[in-house]
Amino acid sequence: MRHASAKNEVESEMVWIDSKDFERDKKNLKILDKLNGIIVPGGFGSSGVEGKILAIQYAREKNIPFLGLCYGLQLAVIEFARNVCKLEKANTTEVDPKTPYPVIDFLPWQKELIQKNQYGATMRLGGQKVKIKKGTLAFKLYRKTEVIERFRHRYEISPDYVETLEKFGFIFSGSTPDGTIKQIGELRNHKFFMGTQFHPEFTSRPLKPNPIFDGFIKACLK
Repeated sequence: MRHASAKNEVESEMVWIDSKDFERDKKNLKILDKLNGIIVPGGFGSSGVEGKILAIQYAREKNIPFLGLCYGLQLAVIEFARNVCKLEKANTTEVDPKTPYPVIDFLPWQKELIQKNQYGATMRLGGQKVKIKKGTLAFKLYRKTEVIERFRHRYEISPDYVETLEKFGFIFSGSTPDGTIKQIGELRNHKFFMGTQFHPEFTSRPLKPNPIFDGFIKACLK
C-alpha cells in the first residue's frame, strides 16, 4: 500500500477493523462507508470469517473498491456463490467440511496426497505462472498475458463451480497456464473488485509497486 501510495503521490491511512464486530451486529458495517477501499488479507481458519464475508458483500453491493488477498479471494467467491448464485450455505471445506456447496476445496491431486497423510506436498508455494485473460481489469493492470507471482496456499477454487460462478458474472481473469487453477477473480461494473490467490505484496517494491495495489489505490482515489 505504501509503495502504490507513493507512486500516486498520496499517503494512505490504514484502518484495521475486527471482522467479528460485524458478526456481533451488522449495523457495525456502516463504518465501511467512511473508507475509500477495503482489503481482506490472507489468513487461515474460521475465526471472523463470516464477518469478512459480510464486509465483502457490503463492498460489492455498495460499490466500494475491494481487494481480496489469498483467503480474501476465496471468501469473495463464497460470498458471490451464496448471495448471487443462490448456493445457500456455500463455504470452504476448511471451515465447513460438510458444506453442501464446497466452492473452495482441495483439488483432486491434493486429496490423493492427503489420503496418504502427505499434507506438506499439498501447499502451493513460491513463484508460479499466472495466465492473464485479455479484456479484463487484470490485463489492464499488468499489460501482459503472463506474469509470475508468489503463492502460499493449500485450498483452491473448486473447478466444479467455476461454470456456475462465471454464468452469474464472476470473472476468472487469471489462471494457471493450463487453466485448471483459477488465480485472479474480478467483477465488471464495479469501481474495483478483485481478488488474487497469490500474494502481490511479495513482489511489490518501493519504486515499482505491484500493479494490483497500484490499481486499487487509483480506484480509491476516484
